[in-house]
Amino acid sequence: MSKNSNTSKRYTAGFKRDAVALALSSEKTVTEVARDLGVSPEGLRGWVKQAKTDRGEGPAGALTTAEREELVRAAAEGP
Repeated sequence: MSKNSNTSKRYTAGFKRDAVALALSSEKTVTEVARDLGVSPEGLRGWVKQAKTDRGEGPAGALTTAEREELVRAAAEGP
């Protein structure tokens, strides 16, 4: 049975954290690190960008993970 390319893998927070740490500390490019880990380069770049935002190093107005989660909770609770 062939794998559906429209399905996405879910990675644990720990895996993402470790992948980001490796990408930031490695002399390899993000693409090379992603290939080594078996994840998409675009996905790893997104994780790195979000990690930087969470540390206060992101662009002005970017939402941290905690802020995003709060918005999702507020939207689920309704008006």
